[in-house]
Amino acid sequence: MGSALLSQWMQGAEAITVVDPAGSVVPEGVALVADRAEIADRKFDLIVAAVKPQLIDDILADYADMLAPGGYVLSIAAGYSAARLSCLMGDAPVIRTMPNLPAAIGRGVSGICAGPHAGDKHIAHAQDFMGRAGTTVTVDSEDKLDRVTAVAGSGPGYVFEIARAYTEAAMAQGFDEEEARAMVLGTIGGAIAMASEPGAPSLEDLRNSVTSKGGTTAAGLNALNGDGGLSTRLHDTLKAAYDRAVELR
Repeated sequence: MGSALLSQWMQGAEAITVVDPAGSVVPEGVALVADRAEIADRKFDLIVAAVKPQLIDDILADYADMLAPGGYVLSIAAGYSAARLSCLMGDAPVIRTMPNLPAAIGRGVSGICAGPHAGDKHIAHAQDFMGRAGTTVTVDSEDKLDRVTAVAGSGPGYVFEIARAYTEAAMAQGFDEEEARAMVLGTIGGAIAMASEPGAPSLEDLRNSVTSKGGTTAAGLNALNGDGGLSTRLHDTLKAAYDRAVELR
């Protein structure tokens, strides 16, 4: 995810350095080094923890003395608490963020939660930094961040699955895959864009605006959620994702 976010983070004035022993490809303008030793004499205003949670204990502690006075740590690692990371980094200010996949194209939703010692200046920078990748939602607890994970972090997976099933159903109506995909994604994209317009009506009002009594949309909606099954399934989906996030803490 860190690699996916780089092109969005570069929209600001910060000079960014990536440490990656694997030597992955980085956008032009980003400095890439293979080992901490290559930058051992430098201090950074921000250190981004963008490694797998199980690797944090082995890797991040070596960077504690590289944080500049007044700097902070931004973690995108799920399941690793801000308090634990702050302790590992010598009581450094820590902010956790949970982005989702569309952040890679600047259309993401990222939850932000301030941890130990993080001040208003750190929060403001984190909001700007992650805001370059889309929408940010700042919450007041890590439990709430786990709920953001359930709704937004995992959310693209739900949307892709709904779109896949929708496309499959369209193909069953006699369309080939290309035709079905174009119709489904165009319909979803257009509906979302309309609902996102400033001053747009509520989602319920928008739904009602295309639903004539006794018409085709009414018949389809009755089959989709007339018994409340879709609503129940979505509630269960978010609860399952949240429960798993709690297990991973």
